[in-house]
Amino acid sequence: MNWTRTRPIPAEFIRGALELETTSRGILPHRLPARARAQADGDTQLLMAESQPSGVRIVFRTDATELELDTVRTRIMYRGAPARPDGVIELLVNGDLVDSSATNGGNATVVDMSTGSASSNEGPVCTSSFVNLPAGMKDVEIWLPHNEVTELAELRSNAGVEAPTADVPRAWVHHGSSISHGSNATRPTAIWPAVAARAGDVGLTNLGFGGSALLDPFTARTIRDTPADFISVKIGINLVNLDLMRRRAFGPAVHGFLDTIRDGHPDTPLLVVSPIFCGIHEDTPGPGAFDMEALAAGEMRFCATGNPAETSSGKLSLRVIRDELEKIVAQRATTDAHLHYLDGLALYGEADAVVRPLPDALHPDTETHRLMGERFANLVFAAGGLLS
Repeated sequence: MNWTRTRPIPAEFIRGALELETTSRGILPHRLPARARAQADGDTQLLMAESQPSGVRIVFRTDATELELDTVRTRIMYRGAPARPDGVIELLVNGDLVDSSATNGGNATVVDMSTGSASSNEGPVCTSSFVNLPAGMKDVEIWLPHNEVTELAELRSNAGVEAPTADVPRAWVHHGSSISHGSNATRPTAIWPAVAARAGDVGLTNLGFGGSALLDPFTARTIRDTPADFISVKIGINLVNLDLMRRRAFGPAVHGFLDTIRDGHPDTPLLVVSPIFCGIHEDTPGPGAFDMEALAAGEMRFCATGNPAETSSGKLSLRVIRDELEKIVAQRATTDAHLHYLDGLALYGEADAVVRPLPDALHPDTETHRLMGERFANLVFAAGGLLS
């Protein structure tokens, strides 16, 4: 094969990442810039989450009919727990999903939750091959795995590649928890923000960080400094399941987070989204924990360990957070005409939980991600929607 080799992959080909790090094997997309990462105080959860390229895609034009992409994944696994499925790389041509490829090889870190110890090993490069693409010049998007740290080594094609067209969709910056990150979805275009972005014809920058939507000031500054036509922040579940703060601290922290965003986006449509329904934390505060009985049976499930009575002394539950967020947005909206509130129960509510229960009691499955994304697009991006 007479391949055109693209190494390193140009920055103008990559969308959804805020920074690209050069590594020994290629480039590593980051969803938080170095300054923010440096202020994370070595939080391994956040650093892992932001380097998983949820919503990141390689975008270019080509008349190639065959493509190959070399990547190196890094996976976290837990001893005794079921292995997570392989990541998926998806190929879109002119906006249509035409092919996908499971990842393999790469690096693995195995964590023993009973001792806290971890072991690591390095593996080979993964080559994802895509053949029989339509002839002629076309727009190509390669969506990277949303749940695996992924280094980009080389792109090969049987014809030349060029930068994408200058016609860039309206930019949507979204921040949220592991649910926004895409936990339990099986494909990168199936996570609910990706579903919503494609339905709403907007360009997604996904700052959904598993376990890490914690009102961190450096995240607010990142949003402040990122170009955006629309901004949404989904707040709540991580504050509860980490038992991070009390009601007294929560309100001022939300105000400060929104104030920082407004420093850079004074008039940009800004949507505050409260948590979706999660039965274990509706009335029961955190901390959340692994359900060890389920884990012993080979299932990954979560549970809440707090006491519902503690909400009276200031602990946070999801109901408390929804009430507080609605009040905060109503107060600020008197002087901010571009600030809006969306009740997360409109995306996934108690009635939905009966029909489509959360498989691990915390995260939606792929079908529920689709439902949430479609509902969000209709409520937010459709004509007459909150951010239309």
